[in-house]
Amino acid sequence: MPVKRYESAPVDVAPLNEPVKFEFSGKVAKNRFYKASMAEDLASWSPRNVEERGIPTKEMIELYRRWGENEWGIIATGNFDIDFEELGGVGDGIITPQCPPSGPRFEAFKELAAAAKAHGSLIIGQLNHPGRQLFAKIKKDTFSASAIQHPPKMAEYARPREATKADIARVIDGFAHAAEYLQEAGWDGIQLHGAHGYLIAQFLSERTNQRTDEYGGSLENRMRLVLEIGQEIKRRIKPGFIVGIKLNSVEFQDKGITPAEAKVLCKKLEELNFDYVELSGGNLEDFGYNSRKESTIKREAYFLEFVRDIVPHLSKTKKFLTGGFRTTAAMVKALDILDGIGLGRPAAQEPRLPNDILSGKVTAAIKPRDEIIDEFLIHLTAAGTQMRQIAKGQEPFDMSDPKAVEKFLAEVGEHMAKLMADGDKLEFRGYPDLKAPELNSHPYGEAY
Repeated sequence: MPVKRYESAPVDVAPLNEPVKFEFSGKVAKNRFYKASMAEDLASWSPRNVEERGIPTKEMIELYRRWGENEWGIIATGNFDIDFEELGGVGDGIITPQCPPSGPRFEAFKELAAAAKAHGSLIIGQLNHPGRQLFAKIKKDTFSASAIQHPPKMAEYARPREATKADIARVIDGFAHAAEYLQEAGWDGIQLHGAHGYLIAQFLSERTNQRTDEYGGSLENRMRLVLEIGQEIKRRIKPGFIVGIKLNSVEFQDKGITPAEAKVLCKKLEELNFDYVELSGGNLEDFGYNSRKESTIKREAYFLEFVRDIVPHLSKTKKFLTGGFRTTAAMVKALDILDGIGLGRPAAQEPRLPNDILSGKVTAAIKPRDEIIDEFLIHLTAAGTQMRQIAKGQEPFDMSDPKAVEKFLAEVGEHMAKLMADGDKLEFRGYPDLKAPELNSHPYGEAY
Protein backbone atom coordinates (compact mmCIF):
# COMPACT_ATOMS: atom_id res chain seq x y z
CA MET A 1 0.00 0.00 0.00
CA PRO A 2 1.18 3.59 -0.57
CA VAL A 3 2.91 5.20 2.38
CA LYS A 4 1.09 7.97 4.23
CA ARG A 5 2.92 11.23 4.85
CA TYR A 6 2.41 14.41 6.79
CA GLU A 7 1.00 17.23 4.68
CA SER A 8 3.28 20.18 4.03
CA ALA A 9 2.52 23.60 2.62
CA PRO A 10 4.41 24.30 -0.63
CA VAL A 11 7.87 25.70 0.03
CA ASP A 12 11.20 26.23 -1.69
CA VAL A 13 13.57 23.74 -0.03
CA ALA A 14 16.73 25.46 -1.31
CA PRO A 15 17.58 26.90 2.15
CA LEU A 16 17.87 23.33 3.47
CA ASN A 17 20.64 22.69 0.95
CA GLU A 18 22.81 25.62 2.03
CA PRO A 19 26.13 24.77 3.74
CA VAL A 20 26.93 25.51 7.38
CA LYS A 21 30.42 26.68 8.32
CA PHE A 22 31.49 26.10 11.92
CA GLU A 23 33.37 29.21 12.98
CA PHE A 24 35.78 27.70 15.49
CA SER A 25 36.81 24.41 13.85
CA GLY A 26 36.46 25.66 10.28
CA LYS A 27 34.57 22.51 9.24
CA VAL A 28 31.72 22.87 6.74
CA ALA A 29 28.53 20.80 6.66
CA LYS A 30 27.18 20.49 3.12
CA ASN A 31 23.57 21.22 4.12
CA ARG A 32 21.22 21.85 7.05
CA PHE A 33 20.13 18.25 7.73
CA TYR A 34 21.38 16.93 11.08
CA LYS A 35 20.86 13.23 11.80
CA ALA A 36 20.27 13.36 15.54
CA SER A 37 21.57 10.81 18.00
CA MET A 38 19.60 7.61 18.59
CA ALA A 39 20.65 4.54 20.59
CA GLU A 40 21.50 1.89 18.00
CA ASP A 41 22.24 -0.98 20.45
CA LEU A 42 24.49 -2.47 17.78
CA ALA A 43 27.98 -2.37 19.31
CA SER A 44 29.57 -5.56 20.65
CA TRP A 45 28.52 -6.87 24.04
CA SER A 46 29.69 -9.34 26.68
CA PRO A 47 27.89 -9.78 30.02
CA ARG A 48 31.16 -10.71 31.77
CA ASN A 49 34.21 -9.55 29.80
CA VAL A 50 33.91 -5.78 29.84
CA GLU A 51 36.78 -5.25 27.39
CA GLU A 52 34.74 -7.02 24.71
CA ARG A 53 32.00 -4.41 25.02
CA GLY A 54 31.32 -1.37 22.86
CA ILE A 55 33.20 -2.14 19.63
CA PRO A 56 31.37 -1.06 16.45
CA THR A 57 30.13 -4.16 14.61
CA LYS A 58 29.79 -4.65 10.86
CA GLU A 59 26.04 -4.09 11.27
CA MET A 60 26.61 -0.78 13.04
CA ILE A 61 29.03 0.30 10.32
CA GLU A 62 26.51 -0.68 7.63
CA LEU A 63 23.84 1.50 9.28
CA TYR A 64 26.10 4.54 9.18
CA ARG A 65 27.18 3.76 5.63
CA ARG A 66 23.53 3.99 4.56
CA TRP A 67 23.00 7.32 6.30
CA GLY A 68 26.22 8.56 4.74
CA GLU A 69 24.90 7.81 1.25
CA ASN A 70 21.85 10.01 1.60
CA GLU A 71 22.76 13.69 1.88
CA TRP A 72 22.85 14.17 5.63
CA GLY A 73 24.97 17.24 6.31
CA ILE A 74 25.89 15.99 9.78
CA ILE A 75 25.47 12.52 11.27
CA ALA A 76 25.58 12.19 15.06
CA THR A 77 25.92 8.76 16.62
CA GLY A 78 24.20 7.25 19.61
CA ASN A 79 25.96 7.26 22.98
CA PHE A 80 29.64 6.45 23.18
CA ASP A 81 30.17 5.78 26.87
CA ILE A 82 33.45 6.64 28.60
CA ASP A 83 33.45 3.67 31.00
CA PHE A 84 33.06 -0.09 30.46
CA GLU A 85 30.44 -0.43 33.22
CA GLU A 86 28.83 3.01 33.54
CA LEU A 87 26.68 2.69 30.43
CA GLY A 88 23.80 4.58 28.92
CA GLY A 89 22.63 1.27 27.50
CA VAL A 90 23.70 -2.23 26.56
CA GLY A 91 25.07 -2.07 23.02
CA ASP A 92 26.48 1.47 23.21
CA GLY A 93 29.87 2.19 21.72
CA ILE A 94 32.55 2.53 24.40
CA ILE A 95 35.81 4.50 24.54
CA THR A 96 37.61 4.61 27.89
CA PRO A 97 41.03 5.97 28.91
CA GLN A 98 42.16 2.32 28.84
CA CYS A 99 41.47 2.16 25.07
CA PRO A 100 44.61 2.98 23.04
CA PRO A 101 44.43 4.51 19.54
CA SER A 102 45.35 1.17 17.98
CA GLY A 103 44.01 -2.36 17.75
CA PRO A 104 40.62 -3.86 16.74
CA ARG A 105 38.45 -1.36 18.64
CA PHE A 106 40.25 1.62 17.14
CA GLU A 107 40.12 0.13 13.64
CA ALA A 108 36.35 -0.41 13.99
CA PHE A 109 35.81 3.22 14.98
CA LYS A 110 37.96 4.28 12.00
CA GLU A 111 35.90 2.10 9.66
CA LEU A 112 32.62 3.54 10.96
CA ALA A 113 33.83 7.10 10.39
CA ALA A 114 35.05 6.31 6.89
CA ALA A 115 31.72 4.71 5.97
CA ALA A 116 29.68 7.65 7.24
CA LYS A 117 31.94 10.25 5.58
CA ALA A 118 32.32 8.59 2.19
CA HIS A 119 29.81 10.90 0.47
CA GLY A 120 30.65 14.15 2.24
CA SER A 121 28.70 14.01 5.50
CA LEU A 122 30.36 15.09 8.74
CA ILE A 123 30.43 12.37 11.42
CA ILE A 124 30.08 13.35 15.08
CA GLY A 125 30.50 10.98 18.04
CA GLN A 126 28.18 11.62 20.98
CA LEU A 127 30.04 11.17 24.29
CA ASN A 128 28.17 10.36 27.47
CA HIS A 129 28.22 9.23 31.07
CA PRO A 130 24.84 8.12 32.49
CA GLY A 131 25.40 9.04 36.12
CA ARG A 132 22.28 8.03 38.03
CA GLN A 133 20.55 6.92 34.80
CA LEU A 134 22.57 3.70 34.89
CA PHE A 135 20.32 0.65 34.80
CA ALA A 136 20.67 -1.40 37.98
CA LYS A 137 20.81 -4.63 35.97
CA ILE A 138 24.13 -3.39 34.53
CA LYS A 139 25.61 -2.14 37.81
CA LYS A 140 24.03 -1.67 41.23
CA ASP A 141 25.96 1.41 42.38
CA THR A 142 27.16 4.56 40.67
CA PHE A 143 27.69 8.28 41.31
CA SER A 144 25.89 11.46 40.39
CA ALA A 145 25.99 15.15 41.25
CA SER A 146 24.18 14.22 44.47
CA ALA A 147 22.99 11.01 46.11
CA ILE A 148 19.48 11.21 44.65
CA GLN A 149 18.32 7.96 43.08
CA HIS A 150 16.38 8.01 39.83
CA PRO A 151 12.80 6.86 40.48
CA PRO A 152 11.87 3.54 38.87
CA LYS A 153 10.45 4.35 35.45
CA MET A 154 10.71 1.72 32.72
CA ALA A 155 13.42 0.07 34.85
CA GLU A 156 15.27 0.04 38.16
CA TYR A 157 18.25 2.37 38.36
CA ALA A 158 21.58 2.16 40.19
CA ARG A 159 21.93 3.72 43.63
CA PRO A 160 24.12 6.85 43.34
CA ARG A 161 26.51 8.40 45.82
CA GLU A 162 27.66 12.00 45.56
CA ALA A 163 30.57 12.23 43.13
CA THR A 164 33.95 12.86 44.75
CA LYS A 165 36.58 15.17 43.31
CA ALA A 166 38.40 12.05 42.11
CA ASP A 167 35.23 10.89 40.30
CA ILE A 168 34.93 14.30 38.65
CA ALA A 169 38.57 14.22 37.55
CA ARG A 170 38.06 10.76 35.99
CA VAL A 171 34.96 11.97 34.15
CA ILE A 172 36.80 14.97 32.71
CA ASP A 173 39.69 12.75 31.63
CA GLY A 174 37.28 10.21 30.13
CA PHE A 175 35.50 12.74 27.94
CA ALA A 176 38.78 14.35 26.83
CA HIS A 177 40.41 11.01 26.02
CA ALA A 178 37.41 9.93 23.93
CA ALA A 179 37.58 13.17 21.94
CA GLU A 180 41.30 12.66 21.26
CA TYR A 181 40.65 9.04 20.30
CA LEU A 182 37.94 9.90 17.77
CA GLN A 183 40.03 12.66 16.23
CA GLU A 184 42.85 10.16 15.71
CA ALA A 185 40.31 7.76 14.16
CA GLY A 186 39.30 10.30 11.51
CA TRP A 187 36.10 11.64 13.01
CA ASP A 188 34.99 15.22 12.35
CA GLY A 189 34.04 16.02 15.92
CA ILE A 190 32.28 15.11 19.14
CA GLN A 191 29.12 16.10 20.93
CA LEU A 192 28.83 16.08 24.71
CA HIS A 193 25.49 14.68 25.85
CA GLY A 194 24.33 17.31 28.32
CA ALA A 195 20.59 16.65 27.96
CA HIS A 196 17.91 14.10 28.85
CA GLY A 197 18.96 13.63 32.46
CA TYR A 198 22.44 12.11 31.99
CA LEU A 199 25.44 13.01 34.18
CA ILE A 200 26.22 16.44 32.73
CA ALA A 201 22.53 17.35 32.94
CA GLN A 202 22.45 16.04 36.53
CA PHE A 203 25.12 18.57 37.48
CA LEU A 204 23.34 21.36 35.59
CA SER A 205 19.91 20.82 37.14
CA GLU A 206 19.18 22.23 40.57
CA ARG A 207 16.78 19.34 41.04
CA THR A 208 19.49 16.67 40.90
CA ASN A 209 22.44 18.78 42.07
CA GLN A 210 22.21 19.62 45.77
CA ARG A 211 25.95 19.90 46.38
CA THR A 212 27.38 22.56 48.66
CA ASP A 213 30.86 22.75 47.10
CA GLU A 214 32.10 24.56 43.99
CA TYR A 215 30.10 22.19 41.74
CA GLY A 216 26.70 22.97 43.28
CA GLY A 217 24.39 25.78 44.28
CA SER A 218 24.58 28.72 41.88
CA LEU A 219 24.25 28.26 38.13
CA GLU A 220 27.90 29.27 37.81
CA ASN A 221 28.86 26.34 40.03
CA ARG A 222 26.46 23.87 38.39
CA MET A 223 27.99 24.74 35.00
CA ARG A 224 31.50 24.10 36.27
CA LEU A 225 31.72 20.42 35.30
CA VAL A 226 30.67 20.86 31.68
CA LEU A 227 32.91 23.90 31.27
CA GLU A 228 35.90 22.01 32.70
CA ILE A 229 35.19 19.11 30.36
CA GLY A 230 35.09 21.52 27.43
CA GLN A 231 38.32 23.21 28.49
CA GLU A 232 40.17 19.90 28.79
CA ILE A 233 38.92 18.69 25.41
CA LYS A 234 40.01 21.94 23.80
CA ARG A 235 43.43 21.60 25.46
CA ARG A 236 44.00 18.12 24.04
CA ILE A 237 42.57 18.16 20.53
CA LYS A 238 44.24 19.49 17.40
CA PRO A 239 42.68 22.36 15.40
CA GLY A 240 39.94 21.53 12.90
CA PHE A 241 37.84 19.28 15.17
CA ILE A 242 34.20 20.10 15.98
CA VAL A 243 33.17 20.32 19.64
CA GLY A 244 29.42 20.48 20.17
CA ILE A 245 26.92 19.73 22.90
CA LYS A 246 23.35 18.54 23.28
CA LEU A 247 21.45 20.51 25.92
CA ASN A 248 17.96 20.72 27.30
CA SER A 249 16.29 24.01 26.49
CA VAL A 250 13.86 23.15 29.27
CA GLU A 251 12.98 20.39 31.72
CA PHE A 252 9.39 19.79 32.68
CA GLN A 253 9.93 19.54 36.43
CA ASP A 254 10.23 21.78 39.45
CA LYS A 255 13.80 23.11 39.76
CA GLY A 256 14.74 21.66 36.37
CA ILE A 257 16.77 23.51 33.75
CA THR A 258 14.96 26.66 32.60
CA PRO A 259 15.31 28.51 29.29
CA ALA A 260 16.89 31.44 31.16
CA GLU A 261 19.59 29.15 32.57
CA ALA A 262 20.09 27.50 29.18
CA LYS A 263 20.65 30.94 27.66
CA VAL A 264 23.43 31.75 30.15
CA LEU A 265 25.05 28.35 29.65
CA CYS A 266 25.00 28.61 25.86
CA LYS A 267 26.74 31.97 26.01
CA LYS A 268 29.45 30.49 28.26
CA LEU A 269 29.92 27.63 25.80
CA GLU A 270 30.32 30.09 22.95
CA GLU A 271 33.07 31.80 24.96
CA LEU A 272 34.77 28.37 25.10
CA ASN A 273 34.56 28.09 21.30
CA PHE A 274 31.94 25.35 21.15
CA ASP A 275 31.02 24.96 17.48
CA TYR A 276 27.35 24.18 18.03
CA VAL A 277 24.60 23.49 20.50
CA GLU A 278 21.81 21.04 19.75
CA LEU A 279 18.77 21.92 21.84
CA SER A 280 16.18 19.42 22.98
CA GLY A 281 14.24 18.90 26.21
CA GLY A 282 12.89 16.55 28.86
CA ASN A 283 14.46 13.53 30.55
CA LEU A 284 13.58 9.95 31.48
CA GLU A 285 11.32 11.14 34.30
CA ASP A 286 9.33 13.44 32.01
CA PHE A 287 9.98 13.28 28.28
CA GLY A 288 7.99 16.44 27.67
CA TYR A 289 6.54 15.04 24.45
CA ASN A 290 3.14 13.97 25.73
CA SER A 291 2.21 17.17 27.57
CA ARG A 292 2.79 19.78 24.92
CA LYS A 293 0.25 22.47 24.11
CA GLU A 294 -1.98 22.35 21.04
CA SER A 295 -0.03 25.29 19.59
CA THR A 296 3.16 23.24 19.89
CA ILE A 297 1.61 20.24 18.17
CA LYS A 298 0.55 22.38 15.22
CA ARG A 299 4.00 23.95 14.98
CA GLU A 300 5.74 20.52 14.92
CA ALA A 301 9.03 21.40 16.65
CA TYR A 302 8.38 20.45 20.28
CA PHE A 303 10.82 22.85 21.94
CA LEU A 304 10.88 25.79 19.54
CA GLU A 305 8.97 28.09 21.90
CA PHE A 306 11.70 27.66 24.53
CA VAL A 307 14.55 28.04 22.04
CA ARG A 308 13.45 31.43 20.69
CA ASP A 309 14.85 33.24 23.73
CA ILE A 310 18.12 31.29 23.72
CA VAL A 311 19.52 31.36 20.22
CA PRO A 312 19.53 35.11 19.40
CA HIS A 313 22.30 35.59 21.96
CA LEU A 314 24.69 33.29 20.04
CA SER A 315 26.68 34.93 17.26
CA LYS A 316 29.27 32.28 16.29
CA THR A 317 28.09 29.03 17.90
CA LYS A 318 25.65 27.31 15.54
CA LYS A 319 22.17 26.33 16.69
CA PHE A 320 20.37 23.07 15.96
CA LEU A 321 17.03 21.84 17.27
CA THR A 322 15.80 18.26 17.47
CA GLY A 323 12.28 17.11 18.24
CA GLY A 324 9.20 17.01 16.03
CA PHE A 325 10.23 18.28 12.58
CA ARG A 326 8.16 16.44 9.99
CA THR A 327 7.38 18.81 7.05
CA THR A 328 9.61 20.83 4.77
CA ALA A 329 7.51 23.94 5.44
CA ALA A 330 8.27 23.76 9.18
CA MET A 331 11.93 22.96 8.56
CA VAL A 332 12.47 25.92 6.23
CA LYS A 333 10.59 28.28 8.54
CA ALA A 334 12.70 27.19 11.53
CA LEU A 335 15.85 28.22 9.66
CA ASP A 336 14.81 31.81 10.40
CA ILE A 337 16.33 31.26 13.86
CA LEU A 338 18.25 27.97 13.55
CA ASP A 339 21.28 26.82 11.58
CA GLY A 340 20.14 23.23 11.13
CA ILE A 341 17.28 20.78 11.52
CA GLY A 342 17.69 17.73 13.76
CA LEU A 343 15.86 14.56 12.74
CA GLY A 344 15.87 11.40 14.83
CA ARG A 345 13.11 8.84 14.37
CA PRO A 346 12.33 9.94 10.77
CA ALA A 347 15.95 9.04 9.94
CA ALA A 348 15.31 5.46 11.03
CA GLN A 349 12.10 5.18 9.00
CA GLU A 350 13.64 6.96 6.01
CA PRO A 351 17.44 7.03 5.89
CA ARG A 352 17.07 8.58 2.41
CA LEU A 353 14.88 11.47 3.62
CA PRO A 354 17.30 14.40 2.97
CA ASN A 355 18.04 13.07 -0.51
CA ASP A 356 14.34 12.65 -1.24
CA ILE A 357 13.50 16.14 0.05
CA LEU A 358 16.28 17.92 -1.83
CA SER A 359 15.45 16.07 -5.07
CA GLY A 360 11.79 17.06 -4.77
CA LYS A 361 10.59 13.48 -4.37
CA VAL A 362 8.83 14.13 -1.03
CA THR A 363 7.78 17.17 1.00
CA ALA A 364 7.34 15.53 4.41
CA ALA A 365 8.17 12.49 6.51
CA ILE A 366 6.11 9.31 6.67
CA LYS A 367 3.31 9.65 9.24
CA PRO A 368 3.25 6.69 11.64
CA ARG A 369 -0.01 5.18 12.81
CA ASP A 370 -1.58 6.61 15.98
CA GLU A 371 -0.67 3.39 17.83
CA ILE A 372 2.95 4.42 17.35
CA ILE A 373 2.73 8.21 17.68
CA ASP A 374 0.66 8.11 20.87
CA GLU A 375 3.18 5.94 22.75
CA PHE A 376 6.59 7.60 22.88
CA LEU A 377 8.47 4.49 24.06
CA ILE A 378 6.82 2.34 21.41
CA HIS A 379 7.90 4.88 18.80
CA LEU A 380 11.49 4.75 20.09
CA THR A 381 11.41 0.95 19.97
CA ALA A 382 10.06 1.00 16.42
CA ALA A 383 12.89 3.31 15.35
CA GLY A 384 15.37 0.95 17.01
CA THR A 385 13.95 -1.99 15.11
CA GLN A 386 14.16 -0.04 11.86
CA MET A 387 17.83 0.73 12.52
CA ARG A 388 18.45 -2.99 13.00
CA GLN A 389 16.71 -3.67 9.70
CA ILE A 390 18.89 -1.16 7.84
CA ALA A 391 21.98 -2.62 9.51
CA LYS A 392 21.03 -6.08 8.21
CA GLY A 393 20.37 -4.88 4.65
CA GLN A 394 16.58 -4.72 4.96
CA GLU A 395 14.19 -1.91 4.08
CA PRO A 396 12.63 -0.50 7.30
CA PHE A 397 9.02 -1.55 7.82
CA ASP A 398 6.41 1.11 7.07
CA MET A 399 4.98 2.64 10.26
CA SER A 400 2.05 4.07 8.29
CA ASP A 401 0.87 0.59 7.27
CA PRO A 402 -1.79 -0.74 9.70
CA LYS A 403 -1.00 -4.40 9.04
CA ALA A 404 2.73 -3.86 9.50
CA VAL A 405 2.16 -1.96 12.75
CA GLU A 406 -0.14 -4.70 14.07
CA LYS A 407 2.50 -7.35 13.46
CA PHE A 408 5.25 -5.16 14.90
CA LEU A 409 3.31 -4.55 18.13
CA ALA A 410 2.71 -8.29 18.54
CA GLU A 411 6.42 -9.00 18.17
CA VAL A 412 7.30 -6.20 20.60
CA GLY A 413 5.25 -7.96 23.26
CA GLU A 414 7.19 -11.19 22.75
CA HIS A 415 10.50 -9.33 22.81
CA MET A 416 9.70 -7.50 26.04
CA ALA A 417 8.72 -10.77 27.71
CA LYS A 418 12.14 -12.20 26.83
CA LEU A 419 13.88 -9.10 28.18
CA MET A 420 12.00 -9.44 31.46
CA ALA A 421 12.89 -13.13 31.69
CA ASP A 422 16.57 -12.32 31.12
CA GLY A 423 16.62 -10.18 34.28
CA ASP A 424 20.16 -9.11 35.15
CA LYS A 425 21.87 -11.90 33.19
CA LEU A 426 22.29 -9.37 30.34
CA GLU A 427 22.36 -12.13 27.73
CA PHE A 428 19.28 -10.97 25.81
CA ARG A 429 19.40 -7.39 24.57
CA GLY A 430 18.63 -4.92 21.84
CA TYR A 431 15.55 -3.96 19.87
CA PRO A 432 13.15 -6.53 18.40
CA ASP A 433 14.23 -8.41 15.28
CA LEU A 434 11.11 -8.84 13.16
CA LYS A 435 10.26 -12.40 12.14
CA ALA A 436 7.15 -11.83 9.99
CA PRO A 437 8.05 -12.12 6.28
CA GLU A 438 5.83 -9.13 5.57
CA LEU A 439 8.22 -7.03 7.67
CA ASN A 440 11.67 -8.35 6.82
CA SER A 441 11.55 -9.69 3.27
CA HIS A 442 12.44 -6.52 1.35
CA PRO A 443 16.10 -5.75 0.65
CA TYR A 444 17.23 -2.25 1.54
CA GLY A 445 15.99 0.23 -1.07
CA GLU A 446 13.08 -1.95 -2.26
CA ALA A 447 9.67 -0.50 -1.41
CA TYR A 448 7.08 -2.59 0.41
